[in-house]
Amino acid sequence: MLPARLLPALAALLLLDAARPAAAAPETAALFGIELLEPGVVGGRPPRPDEARRLALATEELRKAVAAQGQVAFVDLAPKAAEIRKDAPLYKCEGCAERIAKEAGAALAVYGYVQRNTNQILNLSITISDTGSGKVLRGGQVVIRGDTDDTWLHGVRWLVKNRLFAEPLPSRS
Repeated sequence: MLPARLLPALAALLLLDAARPAAAAPETAALFGIELLEPGVVGGRPPRPDEARRLALATEELRKAVAAQGQVAFVDLAPKAAEIRKDAPLYKCEGCAERIAKEAGAALAVYGYVQRNTNQILNLSITISDTGSGKVLRGGQVVIRGDTDDTWLHGVRWLVKNRLFAEPLPSRS
């Protein structure tokens, strides 16, 4: 049993807690696999096995890093796999990522690509956009020097921390 002299303090704490705004529910997001862009290759080509492995590794790191921010909850894109393959590459399909994400029930689309400039210099670009308007909410690009797992992962983590979530996502209400 609490002493009577502590009851007013406890009541004040409960009122302060009730007056504090509730944490916003996470936005739903569709996270697409990071793709490869090689400007010097006419018509494109499928990624080599080492590139496909790194793209999958970078995509998984992006998923973990974005989820750790606590601002988004991912939707399942498995039912849209055939449509994603048909529209790929998403970095140049002009709105198809947002359309597919919206159809999957997501409010946000998260997608990106690695552009191979030389064997040792790559650019990683990641975008977060609104599926309703197509408006880019956040985006960033980083130069990766060195074609290793560690450099790719470092690039993903740096972008998430310093560009995509340096501040909370803007409220769209």
